[in-house]
Amino acid sequence: METSVEQATAGPAIAPRPAASTMWEHFRRTVSLAVPVIIARSGVLVLASVDTIMTGRYEASGLAHLGLGMAPTIFIMLLGLGMLLGTSILTAQADGAGDYPACGRIWRVSMVHALVISILAMALCQFGEAFLVAIGQDPGLAKGAGAVMRAFGWGMPAVMFGVTTTFFLEAIGRPVPGMIIMLIVNVANFALNLVMIPGWGPIPALGAEGAMLATSAARWIGLIGFIGYVYLMPGAKRYAVRGAFEWRHPVGGKLRAIGYPLALAHGLETSAFVTMSMLAGYLGTQALAGYQVAINLLALMFMSAIGVATACGVRVGNAVGRQDQDGIRKAGRVGLILVVLVMSGLGGVIVAWPSGLASIYSPDPAVVGLAAAALVVVGLFLPFDGVQVVAVQALRGLGDIWLPTFVQVACFWGLSIPIGAYFAFVLDWGPAGLMGGFLVGVLASAVANSFRFEVVSNRPIARL
Repeated sequence: METSVEQATAGPAIAPRPAASTMWEHFRRTVSLAVPVIIARSGVLVLASVDTIMTGRYEASGLAHLGLGMAPTIFIMLLGLGMLLGTSILTAQADGAGDYPACGRIWRVSMVHALVISILAMALCQFGEAFLVAIGQDPGLAKGAGAVMRAFGWGMPAVMFGVTTTFFLEAIGRPVPGMIIMLIVNVANFALNLVMIPGWGPIPALGAEGAMLATSAARWIGLIGFIGYVYLMPGAKRYAVRGAFEWRHPVGGKLRAIGYPLALAHGLETSAFVTMSMLAGYLGTQALAGYQVAINLLALMFMSAIGVATACGVRVGNAVGRQDQDGIRKAGRVGLILVVLVMSGLGGVIVAWPSGLASIYSPDPAVVGLAAAALVVVGLFLPFDGVQVVAVQALRGLGDIWLPTFVQVACFWGLSIPIGAYFAFVLDWGPAGLMGGFLVGVLASAVANSFRFEVVSNRPIARL
């Protein structure tokens, strides 16, 4: 009865979007979806970079508070985002099937889950100082970092609601609003940082805490834009976005079933990167600085792979909804070819100019030398890193969740970390050795998950 009511309020039935008829059309559709996603995801990194730069210019101690406070909160946030990734998978499949009212229902159920997750995340952030002291951090640092965590926590609902809505819009082929809103959020964050970090008038100087309060406020501004767009967008009635918000709905069970392994994957992947950073710390201050330069550039370049992967996952999900087996295979293969082209180009730039890129971050010749060696390895494994993330996202679009998660965990924890440690400490390759560990892990993941996609994409189609 519920589905029929929603269909009645959504207007006349509309046929699913036609499949791409040529490989060129597959490329065009993937690129048109990927580019706005790349810009939007890069905007998230810009937020953190602006906070870091502006805080550092105000006070050196603020950088320590900001870095220490952001590490656990980002981990908490990524766990929550993993729980909500099913929004994109379910919506893409429903949209491909032409079941537009189901898309709105998925968004509404996901928003209720986002509320519950954000409340839990916000509560955890309030105990940041006690947690940091308990794990042995300096009480003074823990106090400043705890304030950063609390400030981050106030923005958690905006993060979760905003990401859920972003997943929904991308899955129905509308990534541009998310890109525009992220640009607005960055402008607002910069303006608020100018006031909140050094203080102005009756507002006291808040340093790192002020930077994070500014970011949280900017995210709430962005959320207003997201909600306004969804309710006023063309096709809002067709997508039934104005119905009741529910928790106890079969969609919720599907969302959680997808979310548990994806949250696990996010948590374990993130902890693997944190562990590698800790290993870099044992190499000494200059080596750690060189490693951080390399990992920062890797993260920036990886946004391009994320954009292609998101587009590929949505297009595979659409093809699943259409019951289009040929479309599934072509969407996945086009995504893999495209990411190899993009990441090979970016990797080539890094390999050709490692010292120049490293010198942007540091004037210290020792740091530049260590970072440059690590960057050469980064440039070499970028194409494989792109392939593995696109293959994983294509599998998620098919609804294949658990095995790719196990593969990711095995590659990062079973290969990257021990091999990276061996290269760095036994062979004395330093930061380049740690990056060499990542090269082995992402290569294994790329091979395993690409092969898995070829197998699963030839099986009978089953919509989640």
